[in-house]
Amino acid sequence: MSIIKPLHVLFWVLRLAAAVIMLQTLFFKFSGSEESVYIFSTLGMEPWGRIGTGVFELIASILLLWPRTTAFGALLGIGLMSGAIFFHLTTLGIEIKGDGGLLFLYAVIVLICSAVLLYVYQDQIRKVLLKTITQKQ
Repeated sequence: MSIIKPLHVLFWVLRLAAAVIMLQTLFFKFSGSEESVYIFSTLGMEPWGRIGTGVFELIASILLLWPRTTAFGALLGIGLMSGAIFFHLTTLGIEIKGDGGLLFLYAVIVLICSAVLLYVYQDQIRKVLLKTITQKQ
């Protein structure tokens, strides 16, 4: 068996893991669940931060799942999860309202998946940048 096929499967698993984690949190963000409101109120970003983050997570998930835009979804996922991890470490704490650190763990998983995917699909970004640069000349 070629090594290409298992890697292709692995990259789809990484895409799905990151996208599913981000998508499953959307219900809580968009419905105004107690935990989401608590998090964004603590950060002084309620409701605009909660809704805005949810919209960007939806966009990142769609981009991750569409093969031609995986790198862009990964880049957006890295940005979003870096922010989430930053706030967990500086303001919120690892554990929020007795979740055992689950939200923090989800952010770390999405960050790792996104970082691997960005590395693997970095040529997608290079092609867009190269095309943009050549069009301006």
